[in-house]
Amino acid sequence: MRLGVVGMLPNTLQPAANDQSSETKTIGVTGTQVVNMLPNDFRTFTADQFDSVLEMEFTGFGHHFGGDPATVTEEECAYGRTIWEPLGLEMAQFLLLYGECLFDPDDMVRRRVIDKIQAGNRVARQLKAGVHLIRPGSLNPAGSWTPHPDNHTSESIQRFVDTLREIGEDAEANDVTVVVECHVVSIMQNPDICVEVIERVGSPRIRVVMDPVNHFESIHQAFNSTAQLNYIFDRLGPISPIGHAKDIRVGNDLVSHLDEEVPGEGLLDYKTFLTRYHAINPDGYLLFEHIPPEKIPTANAFVRKVAAEVGVEIG
Repeated sequence: MRLGVVGMLPNTLQPAANDQSSETKTIGVTGTQVVNMLPNDFRTFTADQFDSVLEMEFTGFGHHFGGDPATVTEEECAYGRTIWEPLGLEMAQFLLLYGECLFDPDDMVRRRVIDKIQAGNRVARQLKAGVHLIRPGSLNPAGSWTPHPDNHTSESIQRFVDTLREIGEDAEANDVTVVVECHVVSIMQNPDICVEVIERVGSPRIRVVMDPVNHFESIHQAFNSTAQLNYIFDRLGPISPIGHAKDIRVGNDLVSHLDEEVPGEGLLDYKTFLTRYHAINPDGYLLFEHIPPEKIPTANAFVRKVAAEVGVEIG
């Protein structure tokens, strides 16, 4: 198993392709929602920006790209690789920032975001990224990771499947693996729905990310994380080529709150997490995500400690 980190810097974001996404702008302004380690445009990377990545002995990183993928040239991708590859690093994950919903009832909205993602497939291929991560979006205008009852209708799922089929055909042509981020508030609300969608799409290049915390729906599941983890891995393990590392805690506010936490400071059974992940992906990447920069060294040390205890080798 290999470790990496997802990173971007605040206040450097340019919205992808056009001015459609208020969400991408918000992420760029707040920044602290994601690791503040790397700029969100690989074309501005410099070698010294990877110093902290190397110091923590990560071998890969995830990149949130905030520009227009249609404007990226093959020469720019080749030059980018000359920055991180000599350092022994891999771009484990490429993510294109956009705010549209992949199952929006408006055909024009879906066409626009499909075109963006297909352009992103080309960029991911030219960057030699391990995977191209995409988000399904939401029918809630407040943002991609906000709830809406119509996120879960059969009509929405059919539109989503149709969209992913187009993306999958293009991913196959580009020899790129696209992974869908999943979450309880999204259309990919639980492992069973995820498997159903992937099977209906029918493309070997459309997969999901193994991000277990996103599949906890109740306090009971959080307090019994081993059982929930095993259910998640039983269903999603065969279709998850990359993973995200964070933890979960039960908040004290009413009515009930499940919040992300730093690995080792929450309730997630990391011995089971790392053992199951290594079994399905012994050479795959597990990327730290949504962790404050000052806490990444602690999270890194914790995961390496648990990995050593359960006999999981980190390369």
